Amino acid sequence: MASRSDLDANTLLTYLGLPFDYDPSPTTAPVPFLAKHLCQLPSNLLHFFSAITTPQERTAVLLIRNRRFNFTQSDPPELRFPAAKRQWPMLWEGAEHAADEDAREEKEWADTTFLGGKGKAFVGKLGTLLGEYEEERQMERARQARHGRQEELIPEEEDERSDDDDLSGSGTPESAEAVQGLFLRRVREQFIYGQLEWDLYDKLDWDDSWDREDRDAEDHWFDNDE
Repeated sequence: MASRSDLDANTLLTYLGLPFDYDPSPTTAPVPFLAKHLCQLPSNLLHFFSAITTPQERTAVLLIRNRRFNFTQSDPPELRFPAAKRQWPMLWEGAEHAADEDAREEKEWADTTFLGGKGKAFVGKLGTLLGEYEEERQMERARQARHGRQEELIPEEEDERSDDDDLSGSGTPESAEAVQGLFLRRVREQFIYGQLEWDLYDKLDWDDSWDREDRDAEDHWFDNDE
């Protein structure tokens, strides 16, 4: 007796007018099959692939990556800072502490290695200064990163005052904005590449309303991946 997956695969192949021994097979080679036939299948049949592929595996399909990219460009509430911080707190903690860690390492080098650790008073001041310089460089890298790709990072909402208050140790509003920018960029990149725990993938990946006629921006985004 044929299994449920075989029956579902046969339904797909019948819909496309393909033989049951078609290669690539939708069951044994689902990603290559999607790459060839995604745009030919309706969403109700495409949900078959949610059960046999992961969001990260489906990232290999350019059309799916483009749909995710277009979604991030639509300014969805789910990917704005307040909601994203609640949804993925571990990513927020990583972005928040990245600049602090770089600054700490430079200060530690100055305190323990520079001049063999001699001249404690001078070295201590140098370590503090290097730490401050590293924080400034981190902020500058964040500003450059926001303009390094086609997409624009979503500005924080003015009424979310509590989120700004959580940035203890960030120093200035500019540094708080830089850390938020790094976090949002990380969330968006990991979302596009299927690395987030999120059930939205199984809806978005099969939704052709996110397809666009003009894909110049998306193709530019993925130039380095092809």
